[in-house]
Amino acid sequence: MEEYKDFNARLKLLISKRRDLIVNTLSNIFTMRLIGNKTHGDLAEIGMAEFINQFMYDFKSIHVGKDLFRAKEREEDIVIINEVKKTQFPLSLKAYGDGPLQLSTDSDQKMFPYLETQGKDITDKKQIAVIFASHAFADFNNINVMPLIYNEKKKQCNIMVFDHEKAIKNTARIFYIGNGESFRDKKAGKSRMHPIFVFLDDKNNYICEVRYGGASANALQRGLWTNTKNAVSYFDSITNGWVDYSHNLTLVRLFSLALNSTEESHKKANIILQKDINKLKEG
Repeated sequence: MEEYKDFNARLKLLISKRRDLIVNTLSNIFTMRLIGNKTHGDLAEIGMAEFINQFMYDFKSIHVGKDLFRAKEREEDIVIINEVKKTQFPLSLKAYGDGPLQLSTDSDQKMFPYLETQGKDITDKKQIAVIFASHAFADFNNINVMPLIYNEKKKQCNIMVFDHEKAIKNTARIFYIGNGESFRDKKAGKSRMHPIFVFLDDKNNYICEVRYGGASANALQRGLWTNTKNAVSYFDSITNGWVDYSHNLTLVRLFSLALNSTEESHKKANIILQKDINKLKEG
């Protein structure tokens, strides 16, 4: 976790000094939504991995790849290597719209069943501490997720990292919401196919939630979730707020040509692109 925090601090510092670099990369990444609604998510992984390699001294990144990803026990898209300390850690990169955000799939389905054994309205601080220290919540503080949160209408992006330590420290209540119950008053409201456990602080502010993880639940109905709008005080903005991006139609044309040209031409294009990146580094 310390390695991840150090990396985030370094990335935040870089962006504060060279905001133009991240604006350029994010503009290119979100241009990919013009090609397909899900295309930008996959390309964001290789785009941000290359951003780290090109612009972050002392760090190297490796895109794990989908085949390797499926074989991994932990959720990861990128491996970050600190070349000074000779250490490494996994990073899961997600591109989500501003709102609900999945922090973990809880693939072993441990969190929700465990909370069911603890009660439906938990306010005792000692019991809450035991919950976070339990085996079921062992990964809560070790989820290295870097979300690229975007607002397509405004053409804005915010790299927002969830503060797990603050969430653990501030959780004052964990309570159950069943099918057909609303969030605030627990009366019949928006229909829920599956129940959830909601985590609140002592001011009744939303922090996160654990969704039902049974066999009939899909990826949207299970795991650890939060909400970038409702839990904004539990996020650290690596980009120091929202970044305005713009579509790069030339990039779409480049992809079209690249898919119909030879590897030899791709090698020549790579040389040109690297020279351009080197100029960006010089500022």
